[in-house]
Amino acid sequence: MIISIHQPNYLPYPGFFHKIIHSDVLIVQDVTKFDERFSNRNKIISSNKWTWLTVPIKKNHKEYQLKDVEIFNDLKWNKIHRKKLESVYNKSNFYNEYKTDLNSILEQKWELLLELNMTLIKKIFEWLKIKTKIIYESELEIKGEGTNRLINICRAVDADVYLSGDMGHDYLNEDVFELNNIKLEYQNYTPKKYEQILSEEFIPNLSIIDMLANIGRDEIKKILD
Repeated sequence: MIISIHQPNYLPYPGFFHKIIHSDVLIVQDVTKFDERFSNRNKIISSNKWTWLTVPIKKNHKEYQLKDVEIFNDLKWNKIHRKKLESVYNKSNFYNEYKTDLNSILEQKWELLLELNMTLIKKIFEWLKIKTKIIYESELEIKGEGTNRLINICRAVDADVYLSGDMGHDYLNEDVFELNNIKLEYQNYTPKKYEQILSEEFIPNLSIIDMLANIGRDEIKKILD
């Protein structure tokens, strides 16, 4: 059984879903510290190449575990996000297929960032017909740090293969995986060019929303599979 372990980002980039499609189980890192790179934001295309969509969080919550991070709703971020997405992708080939579902989620008032992110991720699973099982790390009561923690997660769910992102080469202790008879594999994902609205030059690693709007779910499945 192959597992991958990842923090649930806001409207993740295609590489996230590539890794999940090649996993039997996704372990959601909800008890790790908030990652300010992509936990509450992601990129979409714009007339100035690209722009951030950022969900504001409450003061000092960057020090919290992700499951406890609260959204700062005094800023009408969801209305801004809906307008930005609409203005950018309204004339794309496929955005109308996802707009109603997406707006329905964004129109709600969300208190916890984790719940917002996971609701969006599960909806994208539905669009792409991804069947990977989801388990929250908090359900497993895992102890340990670094590579040992990953090993303990693998043991807890009876996984024999751990699929890491490519950057895992920089920090994983491969010997520990071998000693525990768990096969370590690295994701092999390279962004594939596709035609993007508003841009003549391809911009890689935008939110999956850009890919959905421009080429649709069928082509995405071919690329990610």
